[in-house]
Amino acid sequence: MFGLQFLGDEGAWKYAVRASFGLVLFVAFRPWRWYAPPRIRDVGPAIVTGIVVLGIWILPEIKWGASTPLIQELYLRFAILPLGKLPATDVQSVYAPAVCGWGLTIVRLAGSALVIAVIEEFFWRGFLYRWVVDKHFLNVQLKDFDWEAFLMVGVLFGLEHNRWLVGILAGAAYTLLMLKTRSIWAPCLAHIVTNLLLGLYVLVSGNYVFW
Repeated sequence: MFGLQFLGDEGAWKYAVRASFGLVLFVAFRPWRWYAPPRIRDVGPAIVTGIVVLGIWILPEIKWGASTPLIQELYLRFAILPLGKLPATDVQSVYAPAVCGWGLTIVRLAGSALVIAVIEEFFWRGFLYRWVVDKHFLNVQLKDFDWEAFLMVGVLFGLEHNRWLVGILAGAAYTLLMLKTRSIWAPCLAHIVTNLLLGLYVLVSGNYVFW
């Protein structure tokens, strides 16, 4: 029991330290100073996109069930890394309150939603998408669509996650939202909504396979 608690604390503390370090770097570099401020009119589309991405992320694993067992098994085997292996469903997460305590669990939830989501958007869409279009990336407008950048960033964003297929779809949704709103803050908010609701779902359902 004490060993499990220690390992849980250690793993959760590592995440807390990484998220804190990322936040410090983000604040120190202040990348938002090169962008227009957020707009109220983008809040609605961002929230809707965030909820849609949440559905894309979890529904294939919890809603198909007995009606489509073959399709669901193919998804579980080949759309989740490592390929060809069914993922575990009885995951004992180091972030569960019973393992690390509610304090570190809340840090995990807040770090994922309020820190990591924002940093990822500024990197993947604020920087990398535009850099693929033009190495002088600040010259690229947030409304400029480019197939190479769209596909490359979508695939790389997907492969960053073990659920690579829905990760690609999520990345495409966030990028299209940025292009439509011409704002980096819209995908930031959408990503925040997705990660926050996903975390709350995990805590309520105990389905820690998504964490």
